Amino acid sequence: MITVRRKVLFGDCDPAGIVYTPRFSNFALEATHDALSDLFGGPAITTMQQRGFVTPVRAFNLEFLTPVTWDQELEIKVSVSRVGNQSFTLEVKAYLNPDQLALTATITYVTLSVETKEKISLPEWLRSALSKSAAR
Repeated sequence: MITVRRKVLFGDCDPAGIVYTPRFSNFALEATHDALSDLFGGPAITTMQQRGFVTPVRAFNLEFLTPVTWDQELEIKVSVSRVGNQSFTLEVKAYLNPDQLALTATITYVTLSVETKEKISLPEWLRSALSKSAAR
């Protein structure tokens, strides 16, 4: 599990000071990219593109559990929940404090060839990195 911290900015919020719904999607996606970068030891998207594949989102599920407002800090925990043949799923849990879960998300990425944009099997190095992370 990898933890990312995200402070809610003024521009993330609506006039009532509560985070705009679409921003939560960005928070979750950005956290998974940060987690993958940590796992790979370098920028995730660039690393994958240089190795010949991209990972668009195939499925995204997000559940809001409590309002989040400007200037609060989220502790976002990202973990690997599934490693498939051509896709992998990351689970995201964002907390306002250790006991207050603010949102959960699951994001499934599919692996596509950079050249053909067709599905490919997960490269072995990616499968290995994700499997090791899932086992932690």
